[in-house]
Amino acid sequence: MLLKTFGWSFAVTALGLVAAVFYGGWTGFGIVAILSILEISLSFDNAVVNAGILKKMNAFWQKIFLTIGVLIAVFGMRLVFPVVIVAISAKIGPIEAVRLALDDKDKYQQLVTDAHPSIAAFGGMFLLMIFLDFIFEDREIKWLAWLERPLAKLGKVDMLSVCIALVVLLVSAMTFATNAHQHGGIHADKTETVLIAGIAGLITYLIVAGLSGYFENKLEEEEEREQEAEEEAKRSGKKVPAVVMAGKAAFFMFLYLEVLDASFSFDGVIGAFAITNDIVLMALGLGIGAMYVRSLTVYLVRQGTLDDYVYLEHGAHYAIGALAVILLVTIQYEIHEVITGLVGVVLIAWSFFSSVQRNRRAAAEGKDTGSSEKVEVSSGA
Repeated sequence: MLLKTFGWSFAVTALGLVAAVFYGGWTGFGIVAILSILEISLSFDNAVVNAGILKKMNAFWQKIFLTIGVLIAVFGMRLVFPVVIVAISAKIGPIEAVRLALDDKDKYQQLVTDAHPSIAAFGGMFLLMIFLDFIFEDREIKWLAWLERPLAKLGKVDMLSVCIALVVLLVSAMTFATNAHQHGGIHADKTETVLIAGIAGLITYLIVAGLSGYFENKLEEEEEREQEAEEEAKRSGKKVPAVVMAGKAAFFMFLYLEVLDASFSFDGVIGAFAITNDIVLMALGLGIGAMYVRSLTVYLVRQGTLDDYVYLEHGAHYAIGALAVILLVTIQYEIHEVITGLVGVVLIAWSFFSSVQRNRRAAAEGKDTGSSEKVEVSSGA
């Protein structure tokens, strides 16, 4: 089971490290290894949240997530994305951006640093919306009940999460962006840039999550009709029609996963520049880390870990909220990647141990956690 799930990750790790040795010697080997660990530590919460969504897909779409999805994650976000943001922010062509990445690494790193406010605003708003929609939803299972109960009541107010997100964006733009540190000591007003990028992140979330939710609801309706048709078929002996909405629903959930992964990867890509400004080593290291994150996602689904440890999803979403705040703060202030990674690890570890204690109490009292609770938890992502 372990080899089947992580086999591709092991293979990519071996190939990536060998390529690093040929490209940059043992120094390159060390840099790629460090970047791989950095990506895994920063994206563990991503795997937990992804698992809550991926468990709704069948085996075919799980394979798509591990194949085509990996190509998008590794080559799109870890290789192409840094080049694209440089090209857009510096108003140069993609070919020129690639030339800078290979031949003038210091200037390339500076251009990426200059583009950070817009990246942080976009990613921060997208992740903030995920967190707000989670905590404002009334759930049967509550981890921090003292906090989640009143928030669930507030969540009954329509569009509350959008309003709060816009207020946070406005405050961030008026405080952090006004004095965003740029160009080695010169302060530049990035208010307009942050506002536009943040609104773009909010719109992206609303579109992708809205389409995903719409088709997921359609899928549930079709599944109910299929069950009714099966019961009718048993009585009449007729064939049961196939569910035609499954493909569309799975496609938009897959799209949602890719955008979610892209938002999670922002901190990893930016943080990688603290270790190296070599785009090849960066792509190798972050690509290896991305493979393990995806394999871990599938492992959590197949092992039913989210059903057994019911607070894991809560911890991951709180980590998302923390990461969203950190991204917005980094518009002006630098926060070390170790702190970013530790916040997510601590919150998820806390939720894991809380789940273990809950299971022990339930076992001691002779209670069954029940499938209804599992369904409730799985609907939270």
